[in-house]
Amino acid sequence: MSGLPDEMRAVAIAAPGGPEALTLTTRPRPSPRVGEILVCVAAAGVNRPDVLQRQGFYAPPPGASDLPGLEIAGEVVALGEGASRFKPGDAVAALVAGGGYAEYCVVAESNALPVPAGLSLIEAAAIPETYCTVWTNVFDRGGLKRGEWLLVHGGASGIGTTAIQLARAFEAHVMTTVGSTEKAKACVRLGADLAIVYSEEDFVVAALAATGGKGADVILDMVGGDYVARNCAAAAVDGRIVQIAFLHGRKAELDLHAIMAKRLVHTGSTLRPRSVAAKAQIIDALKARVWPLLAEGRCRPLIDSTFPLAEAAAAHRRIENADHVGKIVLTL
Repeated sequence: MSGLPDEMRAVAIAAPGGPEALTLTTRPRPSPRVGEILVCVAAAGVNRPDVLQRQGFYAPPPGASDLPGLEIAGEVVALGEGASRFKPGDAVAALVAGGGYAEYCVVAESNALPVPAGLSLIEAAAIPETYCTVWTNVFDRGGLKRGEWLLVHGGASGIGTTAIQLARAFEAHVMTTVGSTEKAKACVRLGADLAIVYSEEDFVVAALAATGGKGADVILDMVGGDYVARNCAAAAVDGRIVQIAFLHGRKAELDLHAIMAKRLVHTGSTLRPRSVAAKAQIIDALKARVWPLLAEGRCRPLIDSTFPLAEAAAAHRRIENADHVGKIVLTL
């Protein structure tokens, strides 16, 4: 691959620990294998799984880069054997299992999509991990339908702001929990019917009141712990509760009668460990169902802040402080 440097800047995890564990270093530039493309990274999204990996709680799957970073956007600069969906010079957004915090990243071509019309590379970098997570959990596993109520916890997060916009684009009703009045206002501006400040109001009571006693049809939960039983109380008959994280702990006490009486489904998933083929199915669904919405401006990644690659530690501090509204992105 003539013209490309043999080495690249990257952010590595020196040892499990705080944000200071993120170290700017030099690594050999990767080369694309069969069915892969090499992307010159312009921007990389920052996500909670990156924080967990830095802390030593979320190891990369076998064969993935040990560098953090699960979503990128940039320019295709080389093709591996058999790769034919893109050509050098194409601008793409891509879902990766690791390696995004670097100047170059290899990507399975089936896990990449063209940057939607009208979006910057910074905005595009905030799409793959977040939108794939919301799509597979809210619409595939949760089966959210037109006219139903979605309750999403952490509405000001990257996942939350995405879930609000997509649910509204598909004509569902949305309520969310947030940590402050300012975040509540931001979520309502994005289209939430109701934003509940959890320190001031019981979300179970608020959810039942908003739905005339019916409850939420789908609940997207990243909190876990004591929220598990409360989600059952806030859910509608035949409701679906989807677990994607457990910030309040992975263990919970639950009265099984609530699940039986309401015929609830409590499911969950992770995205990173899935196979390239499984992720490609989600990517294909996004291309068909969501990419037109992005191109039309009916939904758009909400960017909270950007940080240069060398300041990845500062980006992690911001996401851990939970002061952000929307996505945090590293720029190169």
